[in-house]
Amino acid sequence: MREFCFDPIESVLCVGAHSDDIEIGCGGTLLQMLAKRPELKVHWVVFSGNAQRESEARRSANAFLRQCENKTITTYSFRDAYFPAQWEEIKQRFGELREQCDPDLVFTHRLEDRHQDHQIVSQLTWNHFRNHAILEYEIPKYEGDLVTPSVYVPLQPEIATTKVDLLSKHFASQQSKPWYDTATFEALMRIRGLESGASSQRAEAFIARKLLLQV
Repeated sequence: MREFCFDPIESVLCVGAHSDDIEIGCGGTLLQMLAKRPELKVHWVVFSGNAQRESEARRSANAFLRQCENKTITTYSFRDAYFPAQWEEIKQRFGELREQCDPDLVFTHRLEDRHQDHQIVSQLTWNHFRNHAILEYEIPKYEGDLVTPSVYVPLQPEIATTKVDLLSKHFASQQSKPWYDTATFEALMRIRGLESGASSQRAEAFIARKLLLQV
């Protein structure tokens, strides 16, 4: 697969409905970006979580962003699985977020994700960052809503390993879920690595609905 490199990205916004979404969806990509450019500015936002999950979210975010020299981590406590009923309040937080940052790249949930919280976050991301480059990440789940991606990021072997290790380490609250294990995360990266022809055989993948190419 032919590779394209874009102008250096200076700032990134990562948005997740739940405490482990960003890590699962684009954690490897972030680790790899920061390994090359620790001066990258990262704004990390999680919209739900009780006390335990908020603590997990902050510890994990700091671990994934350990090389980041300019980071902002924000957590909210909206009720998990009830985002449609909290739409107005969540939209207000997005409006405040838009005033705080103007990122070069935004990572968010996929619009067609079957989890209602994920859908709301993706919709409001597009609503408030409509003129930005947005990559929608994928979250494996029981509903089986994975699709064919349009953007792939090959991951170095050590980056893929670190991602899985950190997911295993920081989210004790999720360990009882049958899908939440290293095999799931490794399998998805392996499939995307196969599809992209990554030499490492590992990749993360995204949906890009709009990209403006200056030629």
